[in-house]
Amino acid sequence: MPSFRSRIFFALISLAALPLTWAIVNGPVISANFPDPAILVTSGGTYAFATNSGNINIQVATSTDGGVTWELQSGVDALPNVGSWATANSTWAPDVIDRGDGTFVMYYAAWSTSHSTHCVAAATSVTPVGPYTPESHPIACQTSGGGAIDPAGFQDTNGTRYIVYKVDGSSLGGGGPCGNANGEYSTPIMLQEMEADGVTPTGEPVQILDRGQSDGPLIEAPALILHNGTYVLFFSSNCYNTDLYDISYATAPSISGPYTKASSPLLITDDDGLTAPGGATPRLDGEFMVFHATVNTNPLTRYMYTATATWNGTIVST
Repeated sequence: MPSFRSRIFFALISLAALPLTWAIVNGPVISANFPDPAILVTSGGTYAFATNSGNINIQVATSTDGGVTWELQSGVDALPNVGSWATANSTWAPDVIDRGDGTFVMYYAAWSTSHSTHCVAAATSVTPVGPYTPESHPIACQTSGGGAIDPAGFQDTNGTRYIVYKVDGSSLGGGGPCGNANGEYSTPIMLQEMEADGVTPTGEPVQILDRGQSDGPLIEAPALILHNGTYVLFFSSNCYNTDLYDISYATAPSISGPYTKASSPLLITDDDGLTAPGGATPRLDGEFMVFHATVNTNPLTRYMYTATATWNGTIVST
């Protein structure tokens, strides 16, 4: 079987697309259940946020050395109160952006009893660790499609703000370890334009990606960056509670696409000793990311890891 580096090299060269090679995987850097991590870099430090654990809606970890070492903020809840529409301890896959005016915006997913699905929503704070104050209404629910999860923020070069999220068709059933094994339901990634406040949607969402045959029953966990004029959409495919879960990406010349998937994932089980790597969020410059990998299946426990990447024009360097 070809090495991890060789697999990435040939996949990218064959696409004549994005010059990216993962150079170093570190971790676990948080040895506690910290799934679906997101990263926020500020002048005062680096922060990571993760899916609920115990009675904590949104977990927080901090780093004072740019993400080399991390400290889990035990007992700290960045979102102590979810929106009035939502159920506590049902919060998934947060993302936080710096709005640039002294306000930080958190995007998160939570269960809505009125919709009987997860919805994505926003909350704001004047400090990175919170507490964040939730907006009174969700941004999107996509009820007929199975709900909306895994939101992540993005700002384009013209200043326009967006979020990307997954329509959770895998929640509608179909068997298998995480639903939709019969492939009946779509799990598209949506792009939603936002107003300048980062919390108010404007216009209708646009589908920018969906699963293909190699993705198994779903794609999810989108995160969007812009690197040297190319839009890069990171995502995970296959089922999160199996060894097939991975970190993949797709590229596009414009924000609305069309997005072209790489022919091979960036990280899969057994790469660098990992099991089921996924839920990746890159730093805005694309040179560093946080992600989780499974360390125990019962109970399902996922630790946080980091990876660095090298970009060099059209040349892949190792």
